[in-house]
Amino acid sequence: MKLISLALALLSLSSISAQAQVAGAPVAAVPASAAASAALKPVYNEQADARAELNQALATANAQKKNVLVVFGANWCGDCRALDKKMSEGSLAAHVSKRLVVLKVDVGRFNRNTDLAQQMGVPLKKGIPAAAVLGRDGEVIKATGGGELADARNMGDDAVLRVLQGLHTNP
Repeated sequence: MKLISLALALLSLSSISAQAQVAGAPVAAVPASAAASAALKPVYNEQADARAELNQALATANAQKKNVLVVFGANWCGDCRALDKKMSEGSLAAHVSKRLVVLKVDVGRFNRNTDLAQQMGVPLKKGIPAAAVLGRDGEVIKATGGGELADARNMGDDAVLRVLQGLHTNP
């Protein structure tokens, strides 16, 4: 009985803090770990239509004469977040923006867009983030096959760059 009461109290507390956040009120009662999680900006759009976004990315790639880098990952994945950050900063960002149109595809808890990953030859069970590079015609040039990016947190920019370079040819 005490366990149920405790669970209900925690549920009520999280509901109150969520309502306060929506209302713009300060959220002093939220534990630091919950506040830190809420502060993390989503990297992957969990409501996106991945196939529609893929078509848009291919159109953009054609217009810019680039290839498409499809990165499969999830917002809960620390390595996915680390890879996104690495690809957004410094020399790695310059390499990516010069050669690739990036499409980030949410896989949820391996229950979303897995069919798209499978069609591209990306084995998600080897770990995320995982990636495929498509030519402007939509054909897969190459995909990660063995979790090459799944330890992105501990990879240096040079190691990530080597993986990305191995996935694409110059458009």
